[in-house]
Parts: sequence; C-alpha cells; structure tokens
Amino acid sequence: MQLGIFDPIFGRLSLDAMLEQIGQYREITAIELGTGGYPGSDHVAVDALLASKDKVREFCTRFEDAGLTISALSCHANPLHPHEKVAHDADTVFRKTVRLAERLDVATVVTLSGCPGGAPGDMTPNWITTPWPPDYVSALNWQWEERLIPYWREAAQFAAHAGVRIAIEARPGFCVYNTSTLQRLRHATSKTIGMNLDPSHLWWQGMDVPAVIGALGEAIHHVHAKDLSLSPRKIAKDGLLDNRGYDELGQRPWMYRAVGWGHTEFEWRAVLSALRLAGYDGALSIEHEDALIAPDEGLASAVQFLSRILLQEKPVEAWWSKT
Repeated sequence: MQLGIFDPIFGRLSLDAMLEQIGQYREITAIELGTGGYPGSDHVAVDALLASKDKVREFCTRFEDAGLTISALSCHANPLHPHEKVAHDADTVFRKTVRLAERLDVATVVTLSGCPGGAPGDMTPNWITTPWPPDYVSALNWQWEERLIPYWREAAQFAAHAGVRIAIEARPGFCVYNTSTLQRLRHATSKTIGMNLDPSHLWWQGMDVPAVIGALGEAIHHVHAKDLSLSPRKIAKDGLLDNRGYDELGQRPWMYRAVGWGHTEFEWRAVLSALRLAGYDGALSIEHEDALIAPDEGLASAVQFLSRILLQEKPVEAWWSKT
C-alpha cells in the first residue's frame, strides 16, 4: 500500500506550492486530485487538459518529477439531484473526469452515488433510512429502480469503455451509504463500480470497519484515511443521528478527526491488516476535515501515525515458505 494525500487540504495553494509542501513528506508517494463537485478542482484544469495532449504530458511530468503517482481523480457530487441543472452539472463533471482519467492513465474515479427526490416532482433529495411508515418503501423502490440503477448502469458502461473504475464513497445522505447498499448497486450494474472506503463514514454509523472490508473484498477500489471521534455521553442521550451544524461541534455525538485522534493505533492496525487480507494494494489517501487541528498539524500527525503502521505491517516472507 502507498501513503497518499487528497488535495483539498492544499486548496489555497498553487500546484507548484502544493508539490513543494508534499515534498516535505518523503512517506507520501500518491495523490488524489479533485476535479470538480464538492472537492473543487484547485489543481486540475480539466477542460484545458482534455483539449491538449501536450498539457497532459506536462501535467503528468510534474507529478513524476515530484515522485508522486496519481491514485485517483475525485468528483463528489449528486448526479441524481431532482433539480435538472444540478444533476446535469454533476454528470458533466463525472464524465469529464472519467475522460481525463483515461488520458492520464489513472485507474479510479471517486464520486458519490447521488440521491434523488422521493417521487416524481419532488425537488429535494430524500435520503430514506426506515421502512415505516410504508410510504418510505414505495419511495425507496422508485429511487433505486427508476433513478439509481438506470443511471449507474449506463455510467458504469461509460467508465468501463474508458478503462476506468468507479469508487463510490459510501456516505450517509446518499443512496449508497453502507456495505449492503454498495453491494446492491454493484450487483445490479457492474463490477466497474466499487467502494471508496472512508472509515470515518462507517464508524459514524456504528460499523466494524474490518468486517466491512472482509465483506467487500475486491469491491474496494480506493481508500480514504480519515478518522472520527465518538462521544459516548452524547450518543447515550441522542444516538448517532444528528443534524446539528458543524459549527456546534461541542454538542454533536461525533466529529471528523485527523487519523489517530479518534481511533487507536490498534484499531487502525486492524483496518490495514484487513485491507491486506482483502488484497488491497492501492493508496491510503489522507483526507483532512478536522476542525480542531490545523491542516499542516493534522497532516503531519497522520503521516507519522500511518507510516509507522505501514512499515511495521509490511509483509515479509513467511518461514514456512522456505521449507
């Protein structure tokens, strides 16, 4: 596995300044680049790169010279949004990203499954999490059969034709948010679709991350390294579902943290070991969304924490293989 970084942490820096900053961390050898949608595209001029093979060669050379491989292109958005323009813009970004990944010889595009309204004419995305009252079952069936599966069946074909895998980040608020919903979409569409495994979104929902990894296996196409802290006292009072804003962190039952600030080294070792057992050999892409730690401090902490585990977890030839 490679230690990587997701570039929004350097959103205020130019491409050159970002590469100089990353160069301070010899352990980082991969980078995930945002191309639009929620992460933005601070370091990737998508249209210019699609229009010029010379610019593509120059772009790739800059990362090669910095000792970095591009692990994935990322375009988190909602292509199933009930507002036609929002959905169209998200779909356009996705398709441009797939085409650019093909140009750059990048195997994986990270995105979200999307979330439509609950019925024709509904103008607000509707994330359904309960089968009762019965109205929700009808709405959920409509979302999957009429919107989600048809869209991703065609989108997967588009990506497969370009030689690109789709890594859907399973996240609450969207139709694919856990193991079973990812598997359902994958089985209904194509193995081109897999998961961008972000442990923070799984711990948030009370999942055992190594168990998720064991269930998904080869369906894990990319991994984010992001942590989450839980407040047992607040969970005891209100549970894990919470719609208070991120400006009310002191009142929330959970919050995003830098790697190692939410779960122990033992727990992260279990995650990395499960990934090895599942055959994952891609990047651990550090994502910083910790409101309590400055980005440079969070990055340095995460690099030190993960590189130590990766070094100690490095596979060696077993003694029995020599007999």
